[in-house]
Amino acid sequence: MSFFTGLFSNRAKLGVALVTLLLFFYLWVSAQRGWLLLTAPELSAKLMGVAYLVLPVIGAWALIRELMFGGRTEQMARILAEEGRLPVDDLPRTPAGRIVREAADAQFPQYKAETEAAPEDWRSWFRLSCAYDAAGDRTRARRTMRQAGRLFGRTRGARPQN
Repeated sequence: MSFFTGLFSNRAKLGVALVTLLLFFYLWVSAQRGWLLLTAPELSAKLMGVAYLVLPVIGAWALIRELMFGGRTEQMARILAEEGRLPVDDLPRTPAGRIVREAADAQFPQYKAETEAAPEDWRSWFRLSCAYDAAGDRTRARRTMRQAGRLFGRTRGARPQN
């Protein structure tokens, strides 16, 4: 079973769609309130209106960025699955379902060495991201997955030359 099995299921996509719709509603209301404040005669209301309009722009930028990140991650996972190179999730788990940290830490050097040996290969960065995630380091996992995405974008998902 891979780390990404079920992650991009229809249920997950439905959740993303629901959150996206709610965010769009929030952004619309913020933009509407911003416009109302901009059209008010008081200077303080106009300044608040400008601030209210900045919020939807930042929110829309963040939403688009995260949706693109998710789409690219899904595309990379699909390619790795087709190649049979997606990391296997066979680590032991606690009764609560969490990965045993020591087991993830023991597997980590393999993925780190692979990335050091092929620093321009998005596949190695993707697998290293999965190793960070298994070890519980979500911040590095996300940063590493973004690096995989940048490299993937440069190569446009080219197949390895074996």
